[in-house]
Amino acid sequence: MQLTDIQKLKTKSKKRVGLGHGSGRGKTAGRGTKGQKARGDIPLDFEGGALPLIKRLPFLRGKGKNKSLKAAALVLNVSDLDVFAKGATVTIETLAEHKLVDVSVVKTTGVKILGDGELTVALTVTVPTSKSAAEKIIKAGGKVE
Repeated sequence: MQLTDIQKLKTKSKKRVGLGHGSGRGKTAGRGTKGQKARGDIPLDFEGGALPLIKRLPFLRGKGKNKSLKAAALVLNVSDLDVFAKGATVTIETLAEHKLVDVSVVKTTGVKILGDGELTVALTVTVPTSKSAAEKIIKAGGKVE
């Protein structure tokens, strides 16, 4: 056993600032004196009035820019579809009924079925699938629309 392996038994409580001179953190509440940071809340990305970094960089040009800002589709595997009865139709609504997805999340991001695992029941799938998932669904006797 190392000292780094020991679990924390006690957590430090939050510093309560601005509670008078007797607290040791009265008057300026640990902010020092004067200046913008001593007075109000400023955003973390504020750079002191200089042109911000994000504005100094060139635009991302072309199709599909800023992909990092777009939410990825919710991923389900073929093996997750075994909860359906034989001959059932798989839609976003039926996935929500079986508590595999949350409708409010899927309406914005979408859902995609990937080919990990095995499928034992024949289903009709109307949700987007990968090539390997489509092959496994057809192999199990179902169809992809």
